[in-house]
Amino acid sequence: MSVTIKDVAKLANVSISTVSRVINNSKPVSREARQRVLDAIEELGYKPNQVARSLVTRRSNLIGVIITDIGNSYVAEMVRGVEEVGRMYKYDIVLSSSYGNPNTEKKFAQLLMSKQVEGIILVSEKPNWDVIEEIEGYKIPFVYLNRYYDSLDKPTVSIDNYEAAFEMTKYLLSLGHKNILYVTNNEDNETSLEKFKIDGYIKALEDTEGVKGHVYSSSGFGIEDGYNMGEEVAKLIKENDITAVFCCQDELAIGFLNYCYDNGIKVPHDISVCGYGDTKIASIYRPRLTTVKEPYYDIGAVAIRRIIKILKNEEVEKEHIYLPIRIMERESCRKV
Repeated sequence: MSVTIKDVAKLANVSISTVSRVINNSKPVSREARQRVLDAIEELGYKPNQVARSLVTRRSNLIGVIITDIGNSYVAEMVRGVEEVGRMYKYDIVLSSSYGNPNTEKKFAQLLMSKQVEGIILVSEKPNWDVIEEIEGYKIPFVYLNRYYDSLDKPTVSIDNYEAAFEMTKYLLSLGHKNILYVTNNEDNETSLEKFKIDGYIKALEDTEGVKGHVYSSSGFGIEDGYNMGEEVAKLIKENDITAVFCCQDELAIGFLNYCYDNGIKVPHDISVCGYGDTKIASIYRPRLTTVKEPYYDIGAVAIRRIIKILKNEEVEKEHIYLPIRIMERESCRKV
């Protein structure tokens, strides 16, 4: 039979309300009585009912996290940042994988509210505005993280995509590349982050005399898409004397590296290739991929820290928090 709060009160020779005050740290209790309660808790091995406790304190110390798929390395990094920082502040996370299904995201949002979570972090790869509206209706702290789409003034954490693309293009120019191809996808969608990246890429070219730019649209963001575009991109490279290919995501760059390997195109000797994201695979493939680092661990860490600040009535940053930009210089790009 489990130990109850009554058992603790009896052993400590205090009232049940005194035990409750000690457990919840809600009202002053004399030092002597507090110590007797703590000693009784330890002796009996009493563990408070967290559900009942949360009903009394209206605090669950739980943060809900809805993700696409924990199997994605960048998502796993975000979750690790969320979990480790949450633990520092004595918050646990309730994790749900939606696999990109908006109905599942909405279902999990409702489930998390039934668990009395104090805040929600949504990690999505699609602009599911109905889900966002549902979560915002709960009136609890909320952060929206999306790798591909603009947050439309929702609380979020990222790098400045315009500035990052600008810096990467300037880096390629500093290596002597004067004819650079940018590979994009989804650039026609008004909420796509690609519009910022393309603008940054174009701005860097406009600031430099005697250089040319080309934009190619792939059929997707994945490794297979990067491989499948290889033949067309190789043709563009040859026809336009292109010396560097800047891919909007690491997966596209890795797919294109594989195509080059299979077709005798040497990277970086014949063509320099760079990516965006610094996912785990970027430093595993050979040659290791030069890329823009998106600090996924830090994004998750800052996201939950923002929620905790709100819960503690501390001052919070602007709706959109930008993290520092860093170019990871590796072997896939060379001077020309």
